[in-house]
Amino acid sequence: MLLAPALLPQIHWSTSGATGVDQAVGLSLVVFSLLLFTYYSVWVIVLPFVDSDHLLHQYFLPREYSVILPGIAAVILLLCIGAFTALIMWKNRKPKKVD
Repeated sequence: MLLAPALLPQIHWSTSGATGVDQAVGLSLVVFSLLLFTYYSVWVIVLPFVDSDHLLHQYFLPREYSVILPGIAAVILLLCIGAFTALIMWKNRKPKKVD
């Protein structure tokens, strides 16, 4: 069943909320994430099938770091989330009433 265009919600795209700097920062974060994903994917998926004396191996760290670095990043991320949660809970706490 197709909906008539009058029944569909109208979406109005506006870029007035994001400045040029915000868009540039967002684009740079997306590009950085794509580069990091591509590098890590090649490091973990492709590199084990390439000969160890190939030129490609000089651009990557040893294979054990492919587990250690994401583990350290995960611990740091969890610490930051925990610290942020503790800070918000600390700021929003209600003082106890003294009788």
